[in-house]
Amino acid sequence: MTKYILTLCAVLAWARVNAAELEWQTDLPKAQAQAKAEKKLVLLDFTGSDWCHGCILLNKEVFSRPAFAEYAKKNLVAVEVDFPIKKKLSAAQDQANEALSKKYEINGYPTIIVLDSDGKKIGELEYQPGGPTAFIAALEKLKP
Repeated sequence: MTKYILTLCAVLAWARVNAAELEWQTDLPKAQAQAKAEKKLVLLDFTGSDWCHGCILLNKEVFSRPAFAEYAKKNLVAVEVDFPIKKKLSAAQDQANEALSKKYEINGYPTIIVLDSDGKKIGELEYQPGGPTAFIAALEKLKP
């Protein structure tokens, strides 16, 4: 009976953790269409996911937290625009990311660009301490 209860608790904990995970897209046109249909903002995360200290902190302290994931699911379509060193991306993804970097004139990482549901840039954010609460507050100030 104890094994059964422990197994049930483990399954429930796993389900809760996975339910809070944020789904990141890599295709901006697809994300933009989803945002328009769902009346959400698009969050573009320009990151060096495997080498940039601020990017790693932003992911650890904000994006991976359940509070942010819950907020994002209701308000955002998240797009990762990654420039890794160790991880290999497809040539098409590299080209798409480079084009977005040029379009939005990205000069450092992490840089967060927020678009409205029509694709118009409404704001830009960088890493800031304070966890998901501070980051969500900054996003709320950008809402039209």
